[in-house]
Order: sequence, then C-alpha cells, then structure tokens
Amino acid sequence: MHDEKNWLDRRPSKGTFWLMVAIALAVMGFLLWEEHKVHLLGALPWLILLACPLMHLFMHRRHDRHREHDPQEKPPDE
Repeated sequence: MHDEKNWLDRRPSKGTFWLMVAIALAVMGFLLWEEHKVHLLGALPWLILLACPLMHLFMHRRHDRHREHDPQEKPPDE
C-alpha cells in the first residue's frame, strides 16, 4: 500500500489558483479584444476627449492643498 494521499484530497496551492485566474483573465481579455477591437478603437477619440476635462478637474484639486500643510507660509505676492 502507498502512504500517498488521494489526488482528490490534495488542494491546489494559492499560487496555482492565482496563476489559473490570471491565465483565464488573459484569455478572456484577448477574446474580448479580438471581437470588439473596432468598437474600442472607434471610441478611443471620445475617451481621450472625456479624459481631458476629468484630468483638469482632478488635478486642480491639489493646488489648494499646498496651503493646508503649512499655515505659517504666506501666499506669494502678486
């Protein structure tokens, strides 16, 4: 008799699980890209135009935070 465990009793390691998930996601991403390439590339100019005002809004939020860090710092003279 063998002391080895039954192959059904063995569980895959976490690394094996995440490797399989990554491979499945890569295959699904490739298939989605191949089927919808025309639609995605057609929407790309609109997505770039949409990204411009969004970046403008989110990047201008940081300008006011500089004064909050050092309350003794005076604003620059104009």
